[in-house]
Amino acid sequence: MLRTTLIAWVLLLLAGPALAQTDAKGDRVEVNGMQMYYEVSGAGEPLVVLHGAYMNIPSMGKIVSKLAETHKVYALEFQGHGRTTDIDRPITYPNLADDVAVFMDKVGLKKADVFGYSMGAAAGLQLAIRHPDKVNKLVAASAAYDAQGWQPEFTAFIPQMTVEMFVNMPFAQDYKKLAANPDGFPALVKKLIALEHEPMAWGNEVKALKTPVLIIAGDADVATLEHAVAMFRLLGGGGMGDMGKPLPASRLAILPATSHTAVIGQADLLFALIEPFLKGETPKGMFQ
Repeated sequence: MLRTTLIAWVLLLLAGPALAQTDAKGDRVEVNGMQMYYEVSGAGEPLVVLHGAYMNIPSMGKIVSKLAETHKVYALEFQGHGRTTDIDRPITYPNLADDVAVFMDKVGLKKADVFGYSMGAAAGLQLAIRHPDKVNKLVAASAAYDAQGWQPEFTAFIPQMTVEMFVNMPFAQDYKKLAANPDGFPALVKKLIALEHEPMAWGNEVKALKTPVLIIAGDADVATLEHAVAMFRLLGGGGMGDMGKPLPASRLAILPATSHTAVIGQADLLFALIEPFLKGETPKGMFQ
């Protein structure tokens, strides 16, 4: 059952709701020894978009073009993903965050809002922790800040992951369509499996964040609902409104009937949550 679940998860991420970005301009920039591919679309305040593991810009689907309606979107592809080259270095969340920081310097972004999904959300958290001066507001969809927050089924499956399990699946051929190195998929899988074994316990760092964070999670996500609530409380949320105190800068949104892979496909709903957060808009209560 666990193997079937993971296979379906990765297939959905790779096959994803791909949508061509008709007005997107693609380019490459040197980042920490790799040639990082990115696309810029839209106009407005800058917003950096970070994809999930095994994904690329197209597999993020409609949300990229939707966000580009109101923002200048910088969507990048991480180490070894999509059209970005791989390098002789582990894939870790701190490494990914540092890559984003360098990328922002290279393209002239002093500070920006950030939207990350799954692996990209965790990288976004590390970016806010390690480079707080670069992040205005962070949207973290389907993220965790501690390995104890994963669903028990996923935790049990991590030790069973093997490179062969992934490279023998049909979607491994899809990697070659965009990859800078068409034969690099096994090396990428090995690094991403190792990432699942990396220590993750960032509670103190998350609690110390001054960056406003919008946490988005499905009610059947890879992390537990309790973990999403715990993250929100670390960021100062979870108290009662209407008592004369301002609402916290961070927010929590739970998507109903939504698994991990179903989060990113709900572009209209995501946009309806993300846009007010980035604009600082809140619903008005009776006493306002």
